[in-house]
Amino acid sequence: MLLNALITEKHMGSKRLFKDLSFLLQENTKVGLIGRNGIGKSTLFGILSGEDTDFLGNVERKKGIRIIATAQEHHDLGNISSLEYVLGFVPNYHHLKEIVDTYPDTMGDDVDKIHIYSEALQEYSDHNYFTIEDEISEALRQFDIDLEAALRPLSSLSGGQKRFVELVKVAFSEADLILLDEPTNHLDYYGKALFIKWLKSQRTAMCIISHDRDVLKEVQAIVEIRDSQAFTYPGNYDSYIKQNGIGTVTQIGQYESSLKRLDTLHKQIQTVRARKGAASDNRPKILEERLQREYDALEAALEKPSFWIDRDTAADLSKEVTESYERYKAKTISINASGKDSHRHQLLEVHQLGVGYDHQLFPSVTFTLSHGDRLQIRGRNGAGKSTLLKAIIASATNTPTEGKIFHGFIKGGGKLRLGIYEQEISSQYLAMPLVRAIEKVYIAAGQTLVGQNLNSILAQYLFDPMRDRDLLVSQLSGGQKARFQLIKMLCNNPNLLILDEPTNHLDLPSIEELENTLKEYHGAVIFVSHDSYFLDHVGGLVMQVGKA
Repeated sequence: MLLNALITEKHMGSKRLFKDLSFLLQENTKVGLIGRNGIGKSTLFGILSGEDTDFLGNVERKKGIRIIATAQEHHDLGNISSLEYVLGFVPNYHHLKEIVDTYPDTMGDDVDKIHIYSEALQEYSDHNYFTIEDEISEALRQFDIDLEAALRPLSSLSGGQKRFVELVKVAFSEADLILLDEPTNHLDYYGKALFIKWLKSQRTAMCIISHDRDVLKEVQAIVEIRDSQAFTYPGNYDSYIKQNGIGTVTQIGQYESSLKRLDTLHKQIQTVRARKGAASDNRPKILEERLQREYDALEAALEKPSFWIDRDTAADLSKEVTESYERYKAKTISINASGKDSHRHQLLEVHQLGVGYDHQLFPSVTFTLSHGDRLQIRGRNGAGKSTLLKAIIASATNTPTEGKIFHGFIKGGGKLRLGIYEQEISSQYLAMPLVRAIEKVYIAAGQTLVGQNLNSILAQYLFDPMRDRDLLVSQLSGGQKARFQLIKMLCNNPNLLILDEPTNHLDLPSIEELENTLKEYHGAVIFVSHDSYFLDHVGGLVMQVGKA
């Protein structure tokens, strides 16, 4: 046993996150941690690592265990380089290096210092710290971060490069348990392949927060946080899908049986009460009290579980079970997007387009999009995918182009209505309460929005209309920000969608809802994604930007 947690109670403000949650981690095991957005996955990481102690319960850790977590943000690091950053997590490195570097000039004949120096030198040598900087540099190079980049400030690296620095950090930390939080966000397909390769090669125990189904295929168990507890499923994502389908169908049957039993008890109580007045003994009263006790106990214990089954499993359910599932299934986001126009026509023409900044980033591209078309833009980080998308958006919205168009043209159809999903929310919304941000989005799109419609939209995207309305956009979770992006993208009933890594922060039910929506969408879609499941489901043509 590496770690065993029992969290009897954990609240975040007035919201209960965990109740009687048990979580067990064994050595050398990779576990995927999943759950709905806002369910408490990152909070659980804080408890497991020891950073969060504000809970009732106990976390038993193996004696001497070293736990390391990847960072999502890298603020307040100044000009520290990637190499220096990684060295800061090498156990005892800086302390030993200071002794090895300074003691020969200061210890003289001091016996105590000579002893400290000798032991430090031996430990320094045993850990191969004389060559550690070269080893870290080589590890970074294997992730396409050369020495020049490794010596630059960490803050100057791209989001994907920072993810790789985190992997090198944990690899040199000599940790017994690694906590990875959404490790494939911001990685291109090449970087993701490197991560999967690295993941397969590691023997250290890991717990990985991810809804990337390619990552979840590589774990040995999946733990789902649901209904304030943790449910463990042996095996990878495919195994989880099967077990979850079977278990959920069983749970639905049990829940319906309990509801029927409550209804039967209620009717029996009413019948006994109606006869009680005409009875000459206490037997009806005793019977009523017994039935009422059973009713009260069952009602108090009965909580509707969160039912969710993946779409493929749900498609194979019988009609009767499907009807029950549709009646009780957990609420997910409801995306309304038709993209429908009176008739099919060309929405966008791109001809011999070359874009970049000081030089053209990739060979010129030509394509057209009409209703029903799907185009995946594929390319490495830095190849120019975002620059191309920004050029299309600028042309379609008559705004200044970021970068430079070297030649060619972009022409939007006269009835083009654009919907945009960006990886990061525009800074203009961050300081606004959620309701003000949504209102601003609709006003900018020339749409009217009344109070009742606003509450409906909040509920449709799983926001609490009363509790969440005044949250600052900057304070939203990653999943909540993703849902705001969906609201923004669809507010003007667009007929051309541009999506840049839309699955990064969405949970599995929301990803499936988005995939299903795009499958039925009548308009055109341009998208960038490195989720192979998402790519297979959305389909369409593939346009390579830059080298493969």
